[in-house]
Amino acid sequence: MEFGKAPFPDKIDFSLPPDDIMTGELLRDLGAAPAGDLQLYVGATRWRIKEWVGTIYPQKTKEKDFLSQYVRQFNTIELNAMWYNLQPKDVIEKWAALAGEGFRYCPKYSNTVSHELQLKDAGKDTDLFIDHMRHFGRTLGPSFLQLSDSFGPDRTALLHHYLRQLPRDFRTCVELRQESWFTNGAHQDTWRLLRELGIGTVITDTSGRRDVIHMRLTAPVAFIRFVSNSGHSTDHPRIDAWADRISSWVSKGLREVYFFVHAHNEVHTPALAAYAIGQLNKRCGTHLQPPKRYEDDGKILTLF
Repeated sequence: MEFGKAPFPDKIDFSLPPDDIMTGELLRDLGAAPAGDLQLYVGATRWRIKEWVGTIYPQKTKEKDFLSQYVRQFNTIELNAMWYNLQPKDVIEKWAALAGEGFRYCPKYSNTVSHELQLKDAGKDTDLFIDHMRHFGRTLGPSFLQLSDSFGPDRTALLHHYLRQLPRDFRTCVELRQESWFTNGAHQDTWRLLRELGIGTVITDTSGRRDVIHMRLTAPVAFIRFVSNSGHSTDHPRIDAWADRISSWVSKGLREVYFFVHAHNEVHTPALAAYAIGQLNKRCGTHLQPPKRYEDDGKILTLF
């Protein structure tokens, strides 16, 4: 993921901003409801990583078997594959069957909808995407709509119209990227509409775009895209800060969290995800299993 990449991460202030007022409002509403079990999901963004063969995939694992190995190590994936190529329904059903009910796929809305059409006259393509995604069945988590860097507040009316047409039983989180959306105190009508419709936000933590860490929860789900610095010394303190913040949200009633680890060098992703799981387990009282590493003999699994 090149969005927000910065060459000198040690010179960046990675402090997380305070929660937005809207987050406090949402959490107050959640705190008034009966608490349920925390659903914590931590994963990566791809499963076709050849460098994982011999680490979290057994030696000699063939590429066609990568997904069956991935779902043994993680309980979710940010499914960017759908952005590039909408898979046939029978393929989606096969993926769902491989994963089992405890796993969650979080598909990215297709490029046709978000970047080619930029939401304009995108109803037919959106319906097609949603129809296909429903074939994930119980393994379907929130889908995320990532708008282009050029999609700004000048298209607010188009965005609002599009969001109002989405079916309420299809969970969506929206990622805004254009800088103007994050001007202090501006565009509250858009954030309020997301809250009204029960549509979530995507919070992206990346080195070179600190403005997109808007800390607004507009639905009872946290969808966090954590763009690491590929094993740099800044990565663990950043994860610690997220674990503290998520723990705070959980203590106030949040019951569904997705934390996706991105890395420019995917070799580092499993270890960073394992660290994130360990810190979240400590603070949230969960018992999510971290990914494990295969030894050279292909038989013994060890923790990162």
